[in-house]
Amino acid sequence: MPENSKKMTNLQQVPPPRVVVLAYDGLCTFEFGVAVEIFGLPRPEMGDDWYRFSVAAVDNGELRATGGIRIVADGDIRLLDDASLVVIPGWRGVDAVVPPALCDALCRAHARGCHLLSICSGVFVLAATGLLDGRKATTHWRYTETLKTRYPEINVVEDVLYQDEGTLLTSAGSAAGIDLCLHVVRRDYGLDAANRVARRLVIPPHRDGTQTQQVIRPVAQLRESQRFGQLFDFLHQHLTVNHSVSSLARRVGMSQRTFLRRFADATGTTPSRWIITERLLRAKEYLESSRLSIDSIAEQTGFGHAATLRHHFRQQFALSPAQYRKHFLVSGAQDSERLG
Repeated sequence: MPENSKKMTNLQQVPPPRVVVLAYDGLCTFEFGVAVEIFGLPRPEMGDDWYRFSVAAVDNGELRATGGIRIVADGDIRLLDDASLVVIPGWRGVDAVVPPALCDALCRAHARGCHLLSICSGVFVLAATGLLDGRKATTHWRYTETLKTRYPEINVVEDVLYQDEGTLLTSAGSAAGIDLCLHVVRRDYGLDAANRVARRLVIPPHRDGTQTQQVIRPVAQLRESQRFGQLFDFLHQHLTVNHSVSSLARRVGMSQRTFLRRFADATGTTPSRWIITERLLRAKEYLESSRLSIDSIAEQTGFGHAATLRHHFRQQFALSPAQYRKHFLVSGAQDSERLG
């Protein structure tokens, strides 16, 4: 799947990425809805190169979904032959057999460069293909032990929201599927596009994949949730500013101690770590879409100096900014040549 579809479509008349979501008898309604909401809704504000979307039936005949819903698909699994991304929205049960024909179709799609994404129990479909052997993967915390026992070749990562292995992406429980799908949008179309989709969904624009699944404290009260939503908007608009815990706590009307605790509950990290991560995402966007120097990018993302940007970039991505830009340009050219 292309890493920056907008860039590619500008270079050549390349069709937008095609997302194919699987539908099966016993379909998990929420997980299916996540894929539809992120990739399937018309978004004229995104232009003409937004995702194309199809639903592929795994089973013949009538498909029933949780909640008494009946599904009419666009076609069968042959639709996977034209997919850039295949979404597996859960599975009908961890003990349910995965049809060999589906495994074969997924392997063929992956072999030609298609990305495969699972939400929650959908990881058991990917596991059945053997494609996850020797790779990292995650799933809902209720299923991690089962996944480890049945597929010991997989490096099961516990208590994270999602795991990105390049062409194979897995997420934890249902809501984590939203985070992973937004991660894909951010990778394909950039930070601004992902933020606009998140805003339309009225959800935080980014939760890092390493954030814990286990939410120990209760969900924040409505007023507190609104205050943090406004805070995140403020921080995205002022990423280059040096913020202190005291100034952020004052902005949301909390003591510093309460603010740090509530911030960790909401994001799974500290304010400083969150800001660094968002600055790095902004830096990646500049590296992908501009010719700005590393010094300029460091200044425009709040790092101040190129050396500081390089330090944090290497820590996060195991590459220097220059190496990332070179790798991105090479990968984009290869994807364009493959899809063109």
